[in-house]
Amino acid sequence: MKRIILITGGQRSGKSVTAERMALSMSDNPVYLATAHIWDEEFRKRVEIHQQRRGPQWTNIEEEKHLSRHKVEGRVVVVDCLTLWCTNFFFAREKAEWEQPTVDSALEELKAEFDRFTDQDAVFIFVTNEIGSGGVSENAIQRRFTDLEGWMNQYVAKKADEVILMVSGIEVKIKNT
Repeated sequence: MKRIILITGGQRSGKSVTAERMALSMSDNPVYLATAHIWDEEFRKRVEIHQQRRGPQWTNIEEEKHLSRHKVEGRVVVVDCLTLWCTNFFFAREKAEWEQPTVDSALEELKAEFDRFTDQDAVFIFVTNEIGSGGVSENAIQRRFTDLEGWMNQYVAKKADEVILMVSGIEVKIKNT
């Protein structure tokens, strides 16, 4: 049963809706694992829109970092999203290493946690953003985060059975094994 699906694309490209629809087509009671840290009121409203879209058939879990502490054997799990998950690891480091934080240790922690979590026999649908598709930022912290996100997306895509790129609400199959 184990399967890893990665859905990537730009902001408002339809990633989450596609992941939710896919999960509901595979399970009557899927799991929604939300990784968001609520930074401000505007972001809280975005989260509320996502929550309102899901019905009572969903098992909702909120976990900012340690996905593997949740046992999801035999379930279909939407993890929304890798970008926010990476943010949680990165900014914990950013605060501790104000001068020149690196992404290396955050990336290693993320990979190890991803591997522990996906070692379970379940269907995993990960949502992520393609933040590196635009220009190079003038901000050094943003460049480091873009590196982290890009390398983590590559890691997940390599392990994924299926990768879907969302473009304006349209699914483009990138990988299907």
